[in-house]
Amino acid sequence: MFDGLSAFPLTPLNGEDVDLKAVAGLVSRAALAGVDSLGVLGSTGNYAYLSREERRAVLEAAIDAAGDVPVLAGVGAVRTRDVLTLAGDAQSAGATALLLAPVSYQRLTDDEVFGLYERVAAETDLPVVVYDNPGTTGFTFSDDLHARIARIPGIASIKIPPPTADVSARIGTLRSRLPQGTSLGISGDWVAAEALAAGCNVWYSVIGGVLPIQAKTIVDHVRAGRTGEALEESARLEPLWTLFRAYGSLRVVSGLAEELGLIPASALPLPLHGLDSEGREKLARAVRELGLEA
Repeated sequence: MFDGLSAFPLTPLNGEDVDLKAVAGLVSRAALAGVDSLGVLGSTGNYAYLSREERRAVLEAAIDAAGDVPVLAGVGAVRTRDVLTLAGDAQSAGATALLLAPVSYQRLTDDEVFGLYERVAAETDLPVVVYDNPGTTGFTFSDDLHARIARIPGIASIKIPPPTADVSARIGTLRSRLPQGTSLGISGDWVAAEALAAGCNVWYSVIGGVLPIQAKTIVDHVRAGRTGEALEESARLEPLWTLFRAYGSLRVVSGLAEELGLIPASALPLPLHGLDSEGREKLARAVRELGLEA
């Protein structure tokens, strides 16, 4: 489950209530497309905006809809006590791994983040994915810290953000610091093809939750050694990647799911808003240009 394509579906709302029917629809759609795993309640899944009860309901709906596809459950929370509670809920619901970001209000130190992963890994039977997302958490991992955490028993994979410079060099540098067997995963969909070709094991994919076939095409090309074709397919999707970089992937993928009729309108939890009118026009143009449909 820490190899290939891990699709991260949205958690749409209908008014103030989680739309469990839409969750199940997105999950089953991705599962039928042949994704290798599903990252439920990741940042795309709006986990930070949901109560414990809502998270449990989303997980149960997703796991039921996923069939045999492994479900990785986001359990990030500000307090370690709550992370452990959510981890227990995820395990009892049938999740096969945990996604853990170092969520905080006060800025965390490296030792505090290390202690979080050490404690959670010691108190769960599920493998843990280190969820490195400085854009949402405000915490930046050093390579030293990644290497320390990766040596904790139970840490299975590290999900890194898109490199700001040479993708291949960045992956090679970090890979050299990690224990053998640690899965390295990429987010930042626009660099995924390059990162997979450079040695990342898994693509933790936002777009895979809405366009799983297109994302799987890129992964299949890389797996078959067709790097050029993978890069060409990613380049074809550049109209979406441009919007991702301009507006943020959550707002764009939510708008895309609405545009394709997969979720209801205004599906993001307040105070979040979707794309503005200009963004929606650009997205609708991209959908037409790419010939996308549900």
